[in-house]
Amino acid sequence: MGNEESSPIDESVPPQTLSSRTLESLAEYIKSGKASKIVVMTGAGISTSAGIPDFRSPETGLYANLARLNLPYAEAVFDISFFKQNPEPFYTLAHELYPGKYRPTITHSFIRLLHDKGLLLKLFTQNIDCLEREAGVPDDKIVEAHGSFARQSCIECKHPYPEDDIKRHIAAKEIPRCHECQGLVKPEIVFFGEQLPHAFFENRMLPAQSDLCIVLGTSLTVQPFASLPGATRGHTPRVLINKERVGDLGNRTDDVLLLGDCDDGVKKLAEACGWLQELEKLWAETAGVGKDEAESAPGGAPGGAPDGAPVGPAKSKDEVLEDEIEKLTKEVDETLTLSKWHEEKVRGEIMPKPADGADAAASDVLRPHSQPHADEKGNLGHVFVSEASKEAPPPPPPSSSAEQTPKEKDES
Repeated sequence: MGNEESSPIDESVPPQTLSSRTLESLAEYIKSGKASKIVVMTGAGISTSAGIPDFRSPETGLYANLARLNLPYAEAVFDISFFKQNPEPFYTLAHELYPGKYRPTITHSFIRLLHDKGLLLKLFTQNIDCLEREAGVPDDKIVEAHGSFARQSCIECKHPYPEDDIKRHIAAKEIPRCHECQGLVKPEIVFFGEQLPHAFFENRMLPAQSDLCIVLGTSLTVQPFASLPGATRGHTPRVLINKERVGDLGNRTDDVLLLGDCDDGVKKLAEACGWLQELEKLWAETAGVGKDEAESAPGGAPGGAPDGAPVGPAKSKDEVLEDEIEKLTKEVDETLTLSKWHEEKVRGEIMPKPADGADAAASDVLRPHSQPHADEKGNLGHVFVSEASKEAPPPPPPSSSAEQTPKEKDES
């Protein structure tokens, strides 16, 4: 069902659980102790204020720059078949995005605060940046629907690869090879054509056990992640903190929409709960994260840093992003050269071929929305989904075999 549109609830219909569909009522519900099993669902919108480029936001320019390079299409950088043929584009990208460069946002610290208060049942995230861990959210509370940089292994023999080794190779812009079989090593990020993590499916019904669902910074366009909010019980309050309304959020009697910037939204919620000072203290503790990479590493939520935290880079956010874009484009240009023969060969291998019988496990495989040619825009939304993007999605392919995401027929 994906980003299902539905009419917001009639304001004359009273909520079942909350006293009203307001921030104040939501805060009272939390403070009353009735919200002790909170599930949080996040997308790239919670990380953009950290300075991490968003592939689908046209204002960053990174998406367009990738599309203009010698890739068969932009999303090939996250296609497992293409990676096996030419891993250099991915590792050029990894050099820019590897954890340790960016500071968690105050939204990440808010999730940590929920955990510290014993209220976090589970965090489901589409992000691969590991900023939740940097903020102090424990591994066992995180379900990374699309994998992350947290672990890596050989794509051939599946042998785990040491973290220190891959850090060294990525820093040196080298392609790591397995110590056991010399196969290619890849972080456990879910590429198109790969199975989603078992942890996602093992925990997928946890939202039904929750007493509050918080959705942050996601467009809810990617399945099966997009079905998670719908897995909550009908009377369970759901709150959306996002720049725009997404999915079916807003059509239940206990849905609360806090439309706007994620960092601003969590600060308002924390203040209403009486937690703002605790939240700012937690976020201040992340001040050193990413500091080793560069003096100007993007670091925090907009609107000013708390007392004791660094004031941030001298450059504006747009200037920092422009620097990142220029650097990334230059490095990919230097490392990537595809002949016409190679392009056609790889494209032929990546293009899905209709099968007579559909594999029952096909719904567990991440698929791109479309397979554009080299001069068309691809879609990297399975990794960095922008809640702020105003671009129309690519036209659907004639065959369901080229869908962006696993088909979900039984959406809760």
